[in-house]
Amino acid sequence: MADSSFRPGTGIAPSTSVEISVSCRNLVDSDVFSKSDPMVVAYIHDQARRNWRELGRTEVVWNNLNPDFVKKFTLQYFFEQSQKLKFEVYDVDSASADLTKHDFLGRVECTLGEVVSVAKLSKLLDGPKKNSGLIIIGAEELSSCKEQVTLQFCGQKLDKKDFFGKSDPFLSISRAHEDGSFTLVHRTEVIKKTLNPTWKSFSIPVRDICNGDYDRTIKFECHDWDADGGHDFIGSFTTTLRELSKGPGDGTVFECINAKKKAKKGKSYRNSGLIKLLYFKIEQIHTFLDYITRGTKIHCTFAVDFTASNGDPKSPTSLHYMNPFRPNPYATAIQAVGNIIQDYDSAKMFPALGFGARLPPDGIISHEFALNGNPQNPYCSGVTGVLEAYHRTLYSVQLYGPTNFAPCINHVARFAAGARNGQDYFILLIITDGIITDMPQTTEAIVNASILPMSIIIVGVGDADFQAMEVLDGDDVRLSSRGKFAERDIVQFVPFRDFMGSNGEDIASVHARLAKEVLEEIPEQLLSYMKRNNIKPQAQPQPGRT
Repeated sequence: MADSSFRPGTGIAPSTSVEISVSCRNLVDSDVFSKSDPMVVAYIHDQARRNWRELGRTEVVWNNLNPDFVKKFTLQYFFEQSQKLKFEVYDVDSASADLTKHDFLGRVECTLGEVVSVAKLSKLLDGPKKNSGLIIIGAEELSSCKEQVTLQFCGQKLDKKDFFGKSDPFLSISRAHEDGSFTLVHRTEVIKKTLNPTWKSFSIPVRDICNGDYDRTIKFECHDWDADGGHDFIGSFTTTLRELSKGPGDGTVFECINAKKKAKKGKSYRNSGLIKLLYFKIEQIHTFLDYITRGTKIHCTFAVDFTASNGDPKSPTSLHYMNPFRPNPYATAIQAVGNIIQDYDSAKMFPALGFGARLPPDGIISHEFALNGNPQNPYCSGVTGVLEAYHRTLYSVQLYGPTNFAPCINHVARFAAGARNGQDYFILLIITDGIITDMPQTTEAIVNASILPMSIIIVGVGDADFQAMEVLDGDDVRLSSRGKFAERDIVQFVPFRDFMGSNGEDIASVHARLAKEVLEEIPEQLLSYMKRNNIKPQAQPQPGRT
């Protein structure tokens, strides 16, 4: 049976870990004969259980109102989730682990997104006094190595394994562990019917191939591919990244050895072929956090569908109906995405557009109008401002049609076209209920926007047929218009109905699941733009904010 996990040229990168550091300044002095002995307790909010879970505690810094704590907290960082953090400061009075036995000095809440978006986040503590001091929270990505190696190999005179042909060789590359075991990190493609293959070059993070240790053993195995998954072993060899770093030459030509064949043939056995290094290059790689912490700003524009197919907003069956007990799908999508994005925009000002409505006073149809009524300045203050503008618009326009996306896409693209230096990245969130009616124009707009620092998220609400949206997503077939292909996949489509919670489900859980699905491709899309345009993170991080 064929190995379904065999995917040449692919690999799995580890999740991003961040290290949280904490300092305090001007803490309350609660001791009579000495200064406070502060300790910080860190918590993360568990959205599933709707409570706070303790991450850990710092050491106690004795007699100090301005402590810098050595103990760090490690977290997995996910851009697409709102990861709420809480820090509480106590003056330790005994060896008891019971926090009620110690004096409370102050607390602060924030999100991990707020912390990683600046060099250091400073916040006033909410404590027993009006001025209870300041807490300074820093975040640094944990990575043993931020290098990437690009390699290319060829084979010469490999053993013939196929009875009626030659061989169909491929390479498997594995990293050694301290216990002597190996973990597969890469497979090349299969080259059919040859004993002298030249495989395509491939790039892999150094942390994957050797965990940053240039002297760690790397094992190469060469197999003859078989359709039934029973690949025939040709031979293997071991090396290190340090040895490979010598580059192509006599020192990086490796004998492929088949131990069983060698034992059988004895002295007459030389090898089962040669593997030669053709190309070697080490370069620094940059992560999403590198760009965010060094000043790249993320800007989000909201575009809301006001076509008549949504139904009369006054009717409970309408997708725009303002239910007093539960937000409608449009409000839910705005809140879910906005609550994540706002952590990465210090100004927290969001353009909000509408399309498909007739506008006062003349009833002119518009496919690109400002929800706040000011086309020269369509910005709304925070997510709350976007929601307020959306609610007001519902009762000031007439829902009409058709469903055209291109004008709003081109609106954001005009701003992105003027900001290609890597300091700004734009996200357009389109929330719609209907089948798109300007498909050719929208496709062309997306293809043109694919060269810009821009991503498009489409949230489909209601029960319409969203097959056209799947085409725009471009996960399966690369999007094209007039013979021109999109340079990057910049569209993510999400059907809202997949995230509608049961009547008893907490709305926060719905928000979290929707935001995770909607935003999880953004980091990779941003990196693809930066890499394609050879844009490095800015040299110096921006100063923190209070």
